[in-house]
Amino acid sequence: MPTKRPLIRIRDIVENGQAILQYTRGMDFEAYLQSSITRDASERCLARLSEASIKLGPTAEELFPAHDWRNIRGVGNVLRHGYEDILDEVVWMIVTDRLPPLLVELNTFLGQYPDDQETL
Repeated sequence: MPTKRPLIRIRDIVENGQAILQYTRGMDFEAYLQSSITRDASERCLARLSEASIKLGPTAEELFPAHDWRNIRGVGNVLRHGYEDILDEVVWMIVTDRLPPLLVELNTFLGQYPDDQETL
């Protein structure tokens, strides 16, 4: 079954990912740890990003096979179940290593479509 409104889902991922990068801009890991507001905001956006990737379904792997969609979807579970001992390190690794290349690829892809288009 095809994903409903895949471009909306991809835009949701990009919007929340860009918000995370904006919130953490200029920070190192220690600064991130010291800012509970930044951590909370980043985790909330990451949860929404994860949910959008779940709704995107197998279309994600078809269009963007270079990314670890299983773990992108799974980070929502980590956030919901509060694995405090690994949460900060996991989120920071996502912010610094995984998120930037994902957003570049998704933004490039979205550039092919009008902003109001919802389906492929």
